This record gives sequence, structure tokens and C-alpha cells, in this order.
Amino acid sequence: MVKYYGYLVSDSWLHQRALDVGYPPAKTPEDSDDIISLASIDVMAETGVLSYARVRRIKTPKGKYFWCIALACDDPITVGERMSTRPPPEAKYKALKEALGKDGPPHWYRAI
Repeated sequence: MVKYYGYLVSDSWLHQRALDVGYPPAKTPEDSDDIISLASIDVMAETGVLSYARVRRIKTPKGKYFWCIALACDDPITVGERMSTRPPPEAKYKALKEALGKDGPPHWYRAI
């Protein structure tokens, strides 16, 4: 199973981000999927990681689901997605860390 190195964000955080930047609230499950996509692209673009980061769904060991803004992965096959297998230096993702309100470094998480 692929592991991703990044920061976790919840559906609710992404929905709030979308509202904060001017997107309308989701009214259907399809709207919700679109809003999550738009909000994640927005925050990755604003913080300069869009060219190499990806958003992936993960499940924590406690069984909770989150979105992971992934900065690297451990699977060489996934490198075809243009993802590095090595974590970037903090200077490259510092703006993302601040935008997400995170205190520590990213972590490795398993994809679902």
C-alpha cells in the first residue's frame, strides 16, 4: 500500500476554505466533491506546492478519513504522477504549513 508524506485536512476545513475564497456552499454530494477539489487546488497554488503536491484520501489507524496534501510518496510506480519519493526541504512547503495552521512537520500516511 502506498504511503504519502504530507499534511491532513478535513472535509470541513476544505469546505470552509472554499467559502473563505468565495465559492458557494455545496448543495449536493457532487458539489461537495467539486468544492473539495477547488479548495485543495486553491491552497496548493497559493502556497507554491501545486506543481508537485497531490491530494489523496487516507485512513488513519483509528479509522478516520482525511484528505492528505501529499508532498511525496514511497511508491516508485506513483512517481509516474510526478511525485518525489523524497520529502522536500521545509522551505519548499513552509507556506503550506502556515496556511493549514500546522505546527510540526508533515507525516507519512497510508492511502486507502
